[in-house]
Amino acid sequence: MHSKAHDVGAPSLLETLRTGTGLLHVALEKRLPFFSGQLDTGWYRRLLQAYYGFYQPMEAALYGSDLIPDGYDAASRKKTPTLVNDLYALGLSEHALSALPLCTRLPALDTPAACLGALYVLEGATLGGQVLRREMAGRLAIDADNGGAFLDVYGVETGRRWKDFLDYLARLPLDATAREHAVIAARSTFSGFEQWLDSQEVLL
Repeated sequence: MHSKAHDVGAPSLLETLRTGTGLLHVALEKRLPFFSGQLDTGWYRRLLQAYYGFYQPMEAALYGSDLIPDGYDAASRKKTPTLVNDLYALGLSEHALSALPLCTRLPALDTPAACLGALYVLEGATLGGQVLRREMAGRLAIDADNGGAFLDVYGVETGRRWKDFLDYLARLPLDATAREHAVIAARSTFSGFEQWLDSQEVLL
C-alpha cells in the first residue's frame, strides 16, 4: 500500500478523494430532506432508521476487516451506537430495531486504501452536523437528548476530529494504484448510501 518512491507532484490522497467524490457529495446533499418544509417527526424517524440500516453493516464491515491502517481511533469514531440511542429515544423498541432492514450492497472493503476511502465519506459526513442539529431543534424540537445526537455526533469536537483525520490520511502516502482504490471505495460509499436511502423512500 505504501509507495516506496512517492510520486513527486502527485495529488495528495485528500485532494484525490475530494476531486473524485465532489459531484456525488453535492448530488446526495440536494436529496436529503433535512431542510424540506415537508419533513416531520415521522419522516425524520424513518430517515434515521435508514441511516442505521446503512451505518450498522458498513461499520461492522470496516471495523471487522482488520485492514484499517494503524493510527485510526475506531473506538471513539463509531457512529452506530449513537444512532441506536437516537432510535430508542424516538420510540423504537429493541425488537423493532433488530427488525430494521440492513443494506447488503456495500462497497468492497478489501484493501487498506479502500477502507480509507470509505472512512473519508463517513468522517466527512459529520461536518455539517451542527447546522442540521440546529435545524431539527428549531423545526421538530429534536435535540441531542431526544433523537438528534447523531446529527452532531462529535459536537464541539467536530473541527478538531476532522483535522485529526486529515492528519492521519496525510501520514499514509499511497501510490497511484492505492489512491485509485481509495477513490473507488469512496465513490461506492456515496452512491451506495444514496441508493440505499432511495430504496427506503426517505429522500427528496
